Amino acid sequence: MKISTKGRYGLRAMVDLAINAQNEHVALSAVAERQNISTNYLEQVFSGLRKAGLVKSVKGAQGGYTLTENPENIKVGTILRVLEGSLSVIDGLDTENIDSKSIQYCLKQSVWDKIDESISTVVDSITLEDLVNDYKRLNSSDAIMYYI
Repeated sequence: MKISTKGRYGLRAMVDLAINAQNEHVALSAVAERQNISTNYLEQVFSGLRKAGLVKSVKGAQGGYTLTENPENIKVGTILRVLEGSLSVIDGLDTENIDSKSIQYCLKQSVWDKIDESISTVVDSITLEDLVNDYKRLNSSDAIMYYI
């Protein structure tokens, strides 16, 4: 499985929104500028996120985007599934037509399903709030600097 540009940029933009939308709307152009992403591309990405109910938009001079929920309630897995679809490592394997005594079935159960489960466990255990906190910790002015 490979996460597309849409998924990577969308996740970056959602973290940016979580950091910068403290009780106010954030212009998509501001997110695009901070993240060095095309505004037109982000509009397409945010269209899907809005339809999925993860962000809401307000039109007008004071408009922009904001999260629909607190960052602690939005999982990375939810965002990636909206933007990427299935997070499976193999494309739609038709399990109904696989002989349960075949090598293909054995691989599905012993490898592909376990990888898919591991991916889901990881992305569903990380919230936007976790990413915001990690970002702030990495960029803290209080971080100890060691010089040699």
